[in-house]
Amino acid sequence: MLDFTEREFYVDFMVKDRDSLTPLKDIISNLLKSSDLPFNPDDANIWEVWDDVVGYRISKNARPLWIKNGKLRVTVLDPIWLQELEFLERDIREKLNGRLGRKAVEKIDFKL
Repeated sequence: MLDFTEREFYVDFMVKDRDSLTPLKDIISNLLKSSDLPFNPDDANIWEVWDDVVGYRISKNARPLWIKNGKLRVTVLDPIWLQELEFLERDIREKLNGRLGRKAVEKIDFKL
């Protein structure tokens, strides 16, 4: 339990600083506008267009996991699909980049 002076300090501190706090949405917005980020926030669109770009059969068997520095990691359900997708890597990459309107993906790394 807080004694009177601690409680007084706590209430005084919290009430005074409440007006000087920056809303979380402003912090996130400013962060996403920064060029110092280790990722491009627009890369999140890959997850939105993946199913349409690769089609139903591939999307059931392979899902994007992460993208960093132009390298897209895709998890694949079985070795047969892994081999097939390695042959299709260039086509998938070109279709993704075309759909995104920029060269977001330089290489796709398929893993089980």
